Amino acid sequence: MDDLENARSGPAAPTGLPTPAGLPAPPPLGAAALPPDTYRGRVVLVTGGGSGLGRAMAVEFARVGADVLVAGRRADRLDDAVRELKAVPGAGRVASAVCDIRDPERVTEVFEAAQSALGLPDVLVNNAAANFPCPAEDLSPRAWRAVLDTTLTGTWFMTREFARRRLADGTPGSILCVGASYAWTGGPGFAHSAAAKAGVKNLVETLAVEWGPYGIQVNGLVPGLFPHADMTGDIRGGLDRAAPEAAGLADRQPALRVGLPRELGWAATFLASPYARFITGHTLVVDGANWQRRALVNPPVVPVREQLGRGPFVSPP
Repeated sequence: MDDLENARSGPAAPTGLPTPAGLPAPPPLGAAALPPDTYRGRVVLVTGGGSGLGRAMAVEFARVGADVLVAGRRADRLDDAVRELKAVPGAGRVASAVCDIRDPERVTEVFEAAQSALGLPDVLVNNAAANFPCPAEDLSPRAWRAVLDTTLTGTWFMTREFARRRLADGTPGSILCVGASYAWTGGPGFAHSAAAKAGVKNLVETLAVEWGPYGIQVNGLVPGLFPHADMTGDIRGGLDRAAPEAAGLADRQPALRVGLPRELGWAATFLASPYARFITGHTLVVDGANWQRRALVNPPVVPVREQLGRGPFVSPP
């Protein structure tokens, strides 16, 4: 989110000590983390690529020469993404496909579309997911399944289809699965998503061993706080309640700043690149050390219901 590019408002330092500055800002938008033709002739398929962090990652793959297919459920967002990707200096060919990853038949169709338009995908970025905050006791069976079916099962369907095609072709490939740090820690208010992301992390570790002998890498990528224009209203609302001023988000990160979407894109392009061939089964967390932070004295516990502005639990009829 451009308006947070230089968001820094670190705490005042004691007299005589330098003011904390946090981690330095990254190179400017448009810089590339790899040689410009690293992905020339390679096909990258990004799910959830029509908006948000999926789109940001797709842009960085395009910047280093990849042919990119963005997949998602909304054609209008995909059209916008295709226009942006085609304008990226150094980009290869660009295509899109509407796809509901919860349906294995639609998953097959999106791979057929990719292969027809660009060729057999060399890289799969599993970015599509479903999420919304909710107290665990309020989760309906439908809500639970909606998140698990997209985040875990949909990721599995995409991953399996990619691997089957690569195995049949006898050629190597790379899979990136976007995860979440609460796969390790648990996620109060996000029991459904935390359970799904823990499953995704386990898939990364399991499949890296199974498919490594065939040249298929499987890695995870965990974003920290990367505010962007396409955040869902409920998640954006939670951030606004925690920090009404945008710059106030920086105070809540050890880095004293938020992440910029291109930084996640650079991490993704590296992990799937020829320079990371010996990295597999690993989950890289890109969050400025936020998930490891601890306080000497923990703040008061606020129940999830109160954090989300919910009233007392009422048993459904």
